[in-house]
Parts: sequence; structure tokens; C-alpha cells
Amino acid sequence: MARLRIALALAATLAVSLTPVTANAVTANANTTTAITTAALPAGSPAAVNGQLKVCGVKLCNQHGKPIQLRGMSTHGIQWYAQCVKSQSLDALANDWKADVLRISMYVQEGGYETNPRKFTDLVHNYIEEATKRGLYALVDWHQLTPGDPNHNLSRAKTFFKEIANRHKDKTNIIYDIANEPNGVSWSKVKSYAEKMVPVIRAEDSDSLVLVGTNGWSTFGVSDGKDPQEVVNNKINASNIMYTFHFYAASHHGEHFNALSKVADQVPVFVTEFGTQNYDGDGANDFSYSQKYIDLMNAKKISWVNWNFSDDERSGAVFKTGTCDGTSFAGTSKLKPAGVWVRDRIRTADDFPTS
Repeated sequence: MARLRIALALAATLAVSLTPVTANAVTANANTTTAITTAALPAGSPAAVNGQLKVCGVKLCNQHGKPIQLRGMSTHGIQWYAQCVKSQSLDALANDWKADVLRISMYVQEGGYETNPRKFTDLVHNYIEEATKRGLYALVDWHQLTPGDPNHNLSRAKTFFKEIANRHKDKTNIIYDIANEPNGVSWSKVKSYAEKMVPVIRAEDSDSLVLVGTNGWSTFGVSDGKDPQEVVNNKINASNIMYTFHFYAASHHGEHFNALSKVADQVPVFVTEFGTQNYDGDGANDFSYSQKYIDLMNAKKISWVNWNFSDDERSGAVFKTGTCDGTSFAGTSKLKPAGVWVRDRIRTADDFPTS
């Protein structure tokens, strides 16, 4: 899955500046922060209509207690592809794609947060405001990947999420994802990490939705050869949380599909990352099996986010290479086949119940 996504050469060839999306964006300086204007949700937008999200049973529910399904896109790692997250692309995501949620993918290692916590925290603050300005849910992704044990980054995670939660606690469109893809680690250790992290967030923001990655690269252990029932039978001791599942349709057929179908009837599940390709986000698209997953998620109202909203050379990046250097993002002319496919499915979104 994501563990193979970034070729080692990428860091050397993509010395991308962390371009802000507005004039009010944060200064890319370890010691200086420019004030960020707090945005308001536009009337009629997905986040305004649905309000504060709550888990009800095994479903995600809106402020009226009605089950809903969110659909949207994930940024690529913002240390590499910040140029793809700017006013014009976010306008297209909200207005042309008609998305509900933006996943802000902030890597912890691989040139990310640990190299400059102030800069990356400020970037995330800014992206939250930009999502809010467009009425999108802002899904803050603590993209820990290597090492796979989230406890390795526990201290960093506490510092980061305490500040994020404190700054945005009055917003109703924040979703916290505290561990992207735990791997090579037991579920019990992931659970222990989550039970340390959730109170940190709750101390600042008492009611926002928290997501927790599952073992086996967020497959409920399937990709590690584990039984998904291990998670189901040993739930995290916290309220208003959901468990995450990731899949790449060209690689993950029967066993992964069946696991998602089963666990979604037992615990609340949010698919925070999927692709139509193989698990490194590249290769031929398997649109047939992808549609099978889409049909399942629609039927069970499982919210989902697709990887990824960038112009990376891989087939899983929705834009053609070079698109992010420009300002044109709406329509389909700039999209790769995977982008055309997923845009269409985001645009045919859930009809949100309002009462």
C-alpha cells in the first residue's frame, strides 16, 4: 500500500516548495507564524448541512442523527505536492467535483513533520481554514508509515494534535485521523496508542470525530495475515471514534473485500484511503473491482476518500503530470483515467438527510 508509494528518487527530484494557498497562508519558517484568518462554513455546503459528526451504532451520522456517507479526496504528501493544494484546485474539488471532505496528508517521517514541526503544523492549520472556507470537512491525517508502530511517534502526535485541536475546537468540520497505516505491529499496541491519544484531543475538543488506523496497513490486520475479529473483539475504549480501512482494488480482492463487508456491520468504519490501482498507487486501473467496492460502501454508507489529489506520475494521482503548475483544475481535460472515474463517483454523492 502506501509503504511502496514513494520512490526513493522522488525526494531528490522533487524539491518542491511548500507553496501556500492564499496570501494569508503560514510562513514556511520554523520560528515564525503568520496569523491565519478563521474561516466560516458557507451556507448549504456539505459541512454546514451536516454539522458536527457523530457515530451512531456502526454508522457515521450528521447533526440530525441521520446516517450519511462522505466522499472526497486525499492530498498527496504535503512535503512534496503542496503546489497541488491551492485556491484553484480546492475550488474545483468543492464546486466542480462536489466533494464533501479533504484529507490533509501530512507525513510524519519521509521529509515531513519531524523535519520542521512548526512549518508543517502551520501548513495544516492553513489547509483546515481553506477546507472550511469551501464547506468541506477537513480530515487531518497523521500519516505515520515507517516505522509502522504509531507509538514511535507518540510524543510528536500529542504535541501536534493538542495544538490542532485547541486551535480548531470550535469548528464542526474537523476529523482527526491519529494513525495512518500501522504495520508490523500488533493490534494491542495500536489500541494502546489510541487510548493515549484520544484523551489528548478530547481535552481540547470534546466532541469531534476521531479515526484510528488498524493494523496491517489499515486493513484490520488482513494484509498482515491477522484475523479482523481481533480488532472487533478488542475495541478501543473511547467514544465517537471510527476504525479505518484502506484498499487498492487491483491488489485487494476477495479477502480484503470480504473483511470490509463483515467488519462494517460490527464496528464503525471509514475508508480513509483507496485507489483503483495496485497497492503502490500505480499500475493498471481495475475499475470493475473498484466499482464493486463502491457499491458495497454505498450500500453500507461507508464514507471514503480516494488517493490522491496530485499530478504525481503514477496512475493513482488524478491529474496529468504538470497540471499543478497551472491554474486549471475543473472538468476532465486535466485528469488521468482514474481521476475521471473517481470525480464522477464523488459528483454522484450521498443525498444528505437534513432532518
